[in-house]
Amino acid sequence: MSGWEAGAQLPAHTYTITRADLVRYAGASGDFNPIHWSDRVAAAVGLPGVIAHGMLTQALAARAVADWTDHAEVLELGAKFTSPVQVPDDDTGVEVTVAATVQKVDGDRVTLALEVTSGGAKVLGRPTAVVRA
Repeated sequence: MSGWEAGAQLPAHTYTITRADLVRYAGASGDFNPIHWSDRVAAAVGLPGVIAHGMLTQALAARAVADWTDHAEVLELGAKFTSPVQVPDDDTGVEVTVAATVQKVDGDRVTLALEVTSGGAKVLGRPTAVVRA
């Protein structure tokens, strides 16, 4: 990994999440909270509908980082969950887009300021990744 410059914009990656993805993620993670599969339960707790697992959303950000950096060592990856990603009950699902700007280059450490959105809304707050070149 070389040639990184602070301020460089990285090409956005867009991923689709469907209800089937939520079922697969629940099985892999062990998170079977019904807000991730039941419209009735999601509505009962005040959500706009079934939502994606926050860690699944963050994992998509990590996937983009791996792609941009050719699977460099990730030293840090952090974010706050700021807005739920509502996943409709159809075969189309919802798109999550991950974009990034190179924030800082310090020796072999590259800091990426990420922007993770769905439907035009930021769904992760202050997402940042630090990788080793």
